[in-house]
Amino acid sequence: MSLSESKIVFITGASSGIGEACAIRFAKEGYSLILNARRKEKIDELAEKLKNDFGIKVLKLVFDVRNKESVFNEIATIPGEWKKIDILINNAGLAMGLSNIHEGDTEDWEQMIDTNVKGLLYISKAVIPGMIERKKGHIVNIGSIAGKETYMKGNVYCATKHSVDSLTKAMRMELLPFNIRVSLVNPGATNTEFSQVRFKGDKERAESIYKGYKPLIGDDIARCILFCAQLPEHVNINDMLIMPTAQATASLFNKETE
Repeated sequence: MSLSESKIVFITGASSGIGEACAIRFAKEGYSLILNARRKEKIDELAEKLKNDFGIKVLKLVFDVRNKESVFNEIATIPGEWKKIDILINNAGLAMGLSNIHEGDTEDWEQMIDTNVKGLLYISKAVIPGMIERKKGHIVNIGSIAGKETYMKGNVYCATKHSVDSLTKAMRMELLPFNIRVSLVNPGATNTEFSQVRFKGDKERAESIYKGYKPLIGDDIARCILFCAQLPEHVNINDMLIMPTAQATASLFNKETE
C-alpha cells in the first residue's frame, strides 16, 4: 500500500511499552508509521519487524522530545509524502523517582516536566499546523490515572499528567474550528518499562509494584487507542480511563496476599 492510500500515524516514545504496542496494532491494520524514540537500535529493530511482518511503510525519527531544536528540525525536514500526518499519538513520557516533595530530586522533576509537558507541546506545535491546513486530523494524548488523582509521593509526576489533562482540553477547544479530533487516554497500572525507569533500573522494586494482581499491558492500551482512531470522523472519544479490574483508584488495589 502506498502512502497516498494509507493513513499516517506518528507515535512518540515508540521503542517500548504502550508506544511499541501501538506501532504493532496500527501496523496490523495497514497504517503507515512515523516512529520516534531516543534509542536508535530499538527503533531500527521494531521498524524492520513491522515492515517484514505487515508490509507497511515506516519512517524513523530518532530524537529526544525534550530537545526543542531537534523536534522542529526533524519534523520540518521529513519527506513531503510523509507530511500528511493523520494521527499523532503523544505517548513519550515517564516517571522518575517516588518520594515526598521535600525530598525530591530536582533533576528528576526537570526530566518529567521537560518530557511529559514540554515535549508533548513541542511535538504538537510541530504537527498541528499541517492538520489545520488540511482541516483534518486526530491527536491522542497519553495521560494517566495520575492525571485524575494525586497519590502519595507522586507529586511532580501527577502534576505533569494533570497538565496533560488540561492541555488536551485546551487543544480540543482551540482546534474545534479545524475539524481536528483530540482524545485523552489515561492508563492505570500498566506493566511496561515504566516502573523500571521510575526506579532507575531497580528491577526488583519495579516488579514488586505489579505483584498480587494482574496489571494492564501495553497492548491493552493500544487496543483502546486504535478503537478511538477508527471511529467515524464525526465521533470523538474525549477522555478514556482504563484500569485493571484489580485497581479502583490510583492507590487502591485488590492484591492477593501470600
